[in-house]
Amino acid sequence: MLLSLVLHMYSMCCVLPAAVLLGTAPTYVLAWGAWRLLSAFLPSRFYQAVDDRLYCIYQSMVLFFFENCTGVQMGGENMHSTHRSKTENKVRELIKEGILEQLAMQRRLCLLVSKNLYFLQVLKILLYGDLPKNKENIIYLANHQSTVDWIVADMLAIRQNALGHVRYVLKDGLKWLPLYGCYFSQHGGIYVKRSAKFNEKEMRKKLQSYINAGAPMYLVIFPEGTRYNPELTKVISASQTFAAQEVAFEGTVDDKGQRKEAPSMAEFLCKECPKIHIHIDRIDKKDVPEEQVYMKRWLHERFEIKDKLLIEFYDSLDPERRNKFPGESVNSKLSLKKTLPSFLILSGLTAGMLMTEAGRKLYVKTWIYGTLIGCLWVSIKA
Repeated sequence: MLLSLVLHMYSMCCVLPAAVLLGTAPTYVLAWGAWRLLSAFLPSRFYQAVDDRLYCIYQSMVLFFFENCTGVQMGGENMHSTHRSKTENKVRELIKEGILEQLAMQRRLCLLVSKNLYFLQVLKILLYGDLPKNKENIIYLANHQSTVDWIVADMLAIRQNALGHVRYVLKDGLKWLPLYGCYFSQHGGIYVKRSAKFNEKEMRKKLQSYINAGAPMYLVIFPEGTRYNPELTKVISASQTFAAQEVAFEGTVDDKGQRKEAPSMAEFLCKECPKIHIHIDRIDKKDVPEEQVYMKRWLHERFEIKDKLLIEFYDSLDPERRNKFPGESVNSKLSLKKTLPSFLILSGLTAGMLMTEAGRKLYVKTWIYGTLIGCLWVSIKA
């Protein structure tokens, strides 16, 4: 019975974070909406300052799960997923057959569990290169391997005390996300279509509005547009051709020690990523060419540097240089003081709302009408 519970908890370790993050969305949107109305007649910088603070609270809660509740292996040994699957299947077979009721088998199984199953531990983040030190306005360009990549940008931003200032360039389809789609646009996110001509004028207009308001900017862009998957060779070939001509990549991120498809958010939370390696190259504005012809060449060179870093990381002939970037790494630990309070605040407010009938009605209406109004708004404005 106890071991069955352990297995269920193990398989649910990505469900709890998803339930909390989605469950607190109406609470967050209600708080933001109230401030939006109250600040309607105030200078935009006042609205922006509080909005950034609210966003920091929510994203800190996200990082609470991704930095402190990520599955890693006890004891530091690496174990392949096939071995984990065999172990889990063996445990389930023993439970199904009822053998676990025997004392001897219970003891044997406990030893098996203690050696091979994963438990919740703090994620290990290794930083290389120009480590972030102070808050500053930046454009963050990174390679795109996983749905976790936007979380990685948050991980760097919170270490610069700039989490609330993060704004994304997002693919157009994400604007239809319930509640989130509309809010991301309100927070400064910019939706772009892959198949349509890029609307540079609209993007400049939106960014200029934030400059005029004096809003700090931590703009995150994934120029590749789609995630890396080693099995999709045709897509990779097309992406490399385009990238070599137009796009540069910075903040090179690796989620796994081998060149395979990076883990999804669910896999990341469960057990598939005990470490993240992040290489950062900080480039001053004065070192970036302004003329278009020189800019293209500069972008091409940045791409070549990024590509060499990843080849060295995955395929170096020297085993000592494989699975790490050049130079010294820093194991960057994030204090629970930066994430736990946000988790307690938002989950506490949501629980309080759900404890009353009026609160539950408001909660459901926020999901329904908030989604409908948000979709209508982004269809016109975003």
